[in-house]
Amino acid sequence: MGLTAAEKKILNAIRVASENDPRNPEFPPENPKFPATPTYKIKVPGFSNVWLKDESHNPTGTHKDRMAWEIIVTYRDFLLAKKNGQMKGSLPHMSIISSGSAATAIQKRLREYHLPALKVLIDVNTNPKIIQSLKKIGCEIYETDLGKKPLHWKEILELTHNPEGFDITSAEALDPTTRFYDWLSYEVINNNPDYCFIPFGTGNLYENVLNITKKEISTKNHDPRFKGNTKILRQCNFMGVTTNNPRSKAEKLYSSHLPFVHYDEQWIRMYRYAGFCGPTSNVYLLKEQFLDEAMQIAASQNISCEPSGIAGLALLLQMKNKIPKDKKIVIVSTGKTKYD
Repeated sequence: MGLTAAEKKILNAIRVASENDPRNPEFPPENPKFPATPTYKIKVPGFSNVWLKDESHNPTGTHKDRMAWEIIVTYRDFLLAKKNGQMKGSLPHMSIISSGSAATAIQKRLREYHLPALKVLIDVNTNPKIIQSLKKIGCEIYETDLGKKPLHWKEILELTHNPEGFDITSAEALDPTTRFYDWLSYEVINNNPDYCFIPFGTGNLYENVLNITKKEISTKNHDPRFKGNTKILRQCNFMGVTTNNPRSKAEKLYSSHLPFVHYDEQWIRMYRYAGFCGPTSNVYLLKEQFLDEAMQIAASQNISCEPSGIAGLALLLQMKNKIPKDKKIVIVSTGKTKYD
């Protein structure tokens, strides 16, 4: 059967420059560059060498734009399979649990390429303004109480009326722990930090950075994007930050039933024992009072962020008596969503 004329047009529009050539990057598609977002020095009281990896420079304001591009590349794979006669029928819809950022980034890309609308499962307590914004850009919205129980991917598809589609909250086929943020991971570790602070929401970003670090430490045949120092990376402490406070201002780091997270204490302990990261690498619980101080520091330096995105800086402030003041510290700020 092959592709329809409309599908041929979509396939031709999705151009993947390369999978890993830093001279020919794939993101952002309208203006590819590597690194895609800046890293610059910031002032943090008591510390002399703190740098911010600022993902607010992405199209919709957060690191989720990188994930969104990978979803478009997945649709390209579908179209190529259909062109080759391996897939039949219409393109499937994607479903996702989202508090807003991921859904915004993904749906805007889907709309740009005239692909099926995103089906979004959101919590019943989500801000109505966010819901309206998601509807405005074409998301199909379904509400449920996400605090009741963890949801299986089959339940997510059922709740979003998408029996023939894919749940990308959980899709192992998409390889979220190495693929979603691989370019970003290289942009981070190429700075050769002694400490790296990373927000931990779904866990995909933290896991990507650790998995890419392990890969580069374990091989002599480095990825062409890698410009780091493996001796330094072996000692780098990767500090994930999350919260168990349901009333936290960092609401995107909290979930009563966070689905499909691969992280557990054994995983990171194994990495520490094997020498893939520094001895204090772990995921830490944030104390709420340090978020306000982090937001004030960010505002004073015109950093666009929200509490969830700047939580790494808050954790640094929380641990200030345990972190050497002259070590190179990279804070990953995941940004702030630009809602319509």
